[in-house]
Amino acid sequence: MTASNTLPSPRPDGRRADQLRPIRFQNGIAPHAAGSTLIEWGNTRVLCGVTIEDSVPRWMKEQGVAGGWITAEYSMLPYSTITRKARDISKGKIDGRSQEIQRLIGRSMRAALDLEKIGARTIWLDCDVLQADGGTRTAAITGTYVALALAINSLRAAGKLTDQVALKPVAAVSAGIVNSQPLLDLSYTEDVAASVDMNLVMNAGGEFIELQGSGEEASFSEQELAALLALGKAGIARLLECQQAAINSTTDRPANPPASGS
Repeated sequence: MTASNTLPSPRPDGRRADQLRPIRFQNGIAPHAAGSTLIEWGNTRVLCGVTIEDSVPRWMKEQGVAGGWITAEYSMLPYSTITRKARDISKGKIDGRSQEIQRLIGRSMRAALDLEKIGARTIWLDCDVLQADGGTRTAAITGTYVALALAINSLRAAGKLTDQVALKPVAAVSAGIVNSQPLLDLSYTEDVAASVDMNLVMNAGGEFIELQGSGEEASFSEQELAALLALGKAGIARLLECQQAAINSTTDRPANPPASGS
């Protein structure tokens, strides 16, 4: 039995339970970056840029670690939310949520490339949330993979990279239980109302990179967990198709995910 047959009830935006919000990638939006894209996922918009330095962190040199490194920074711009969000610099330190998310982005992209084969380089991933309506971390990961792939393509085109460094494409999606129904890709209003919230990061081989799930003052059953995982895995598969279309495209184009079963 499919998720859409089990959960036919409409959502506030008219989507089925197993349906992603519309997605669009606008590549090359930051011309000084090695690779960049603006991912528009529903009403969430995240600018993802990649810059590359021909050096590695000091700890790698001191420990004799071969290859390169990938690290990420994530921030929500002051106007990304309904009420102004103060910049971290005004507080003198990065907030815990931003730190958690940027570490997650870094871990996710390190799983996408063979670090030993990228050479003695540091790849910086910068994710800036322009507008937040739920799923900013999953949009940042999904968009960053596109920007990273474009950056690797540019290195290869310039003759600076000859080895095959790509492992498996990576994408992320949210799922949750709202009003006792498992739903894919939660908007902000759904996320606030969710009794269970989950984020999945997976690669094209169907392997998990990270799985974050918790009950919000609630518990959930093994059956509900299985339903969320099924929704998430199907969503990841469609996101991977959207990513590949964006990477292969020479023009900006919508990457609306196909409907389940179509």
